[in-house]
Amino acid sequence: MTEDDVVDDLREELLTIGAFAARARLSAKALRLYDRLGLLAPAHVDEASGYRYYRADQVERARLVALLRQLDMPLARIAEVVEADGEAAAQLLAGYWADVEARLAGQRTLAEYLRGRLSGRSSEMYGKFVVETVDVPAQVVITETRHTLADELPAWIGASLDRLEEASRECGGIAAPPYVVYYSEVSMESDGPAESCVPVADEAAARAWVERQKRARETKVRVEPAQRLAYTRITKAQVAHPQILAAFEAVAQWIAAEGLEQAGPCREVYFADWDAAGPEDAVCDVAFPVAP
Repeated sequence: MTEDDVVDDLREELLTIGAFAARARLSAKALRLYDRLGLLAPAHVDEASGYRYYRADQVERARLVALLRQLDMPLARIAEVVEADGEAAAQLLAGYWADVEARLAGQRTLAEYLRGRLSGRSSEMYGKFVVETVDVPAQVVITETRHTLADELPAWIGASLDRLEEASRECGGIAAPPYVVYYSEVSMESDGPAESCVPVADEAAARAWVERQKRARETKVRVEPAQRLAYTRITKAQVAHPQILAAFEAVAQWIAAEGLEQAGPCREVYFADWDAAGPEDAVCDVAFPVAP
């Protein structure tokens, strides 16, 4: 039997793209797209004509890809699901959908917040926050800066503060609560940057530590001048985006009402053990430096 005979026999066992599309209830255009994206390759492509042929047992995968795309699942995650088996694939889908529901919950909260703001009920929302001032002495801080979008921000804050707190052991120890400074908005369209900061006791040791980093992860040491902060204290549940936006705006509105000026970028000061805190425990001060 010649190679051409083998190919002819193979074609008889396979489905043309039109026949396969009909079985999978998909269009030929969709199948070409799945092939281009690496999600569903034809079983055979005729070198001369370019015709695509599929096996009948590929129908299930084609339908699965189509359904996952209806969930707006990213292509990389679709590839993970369709390559996994049984329970593993189900767990991957469950993890993705948990992320979707968390995002939707945040968007729902943001929509409620904006509805109140647009309807003129902002003062009611801001009135829930008690704003005070505190004088903070000058302090030496070791920092790590990063441009990041909102979806990656929580993980980066936790990881960067862990790294800086570990480094503080070489810099005389932690001298005051860690905080994160925002030099520009962090959202899904704007990437900051944000700067994680840990006050330390020994400036010389801190500068020596930064020198050893050779600018790894954009680490720096600087002296933060003495300043007055206007702040409101929030719970662990309120730290989540977009709930925290109301706290920032409440402080900004209070500053304006008091005839003060913002004297620097806003920040979040983390004074409690995050892992040990419950949803209703106070963990963070949302603050702005202010001047008369």
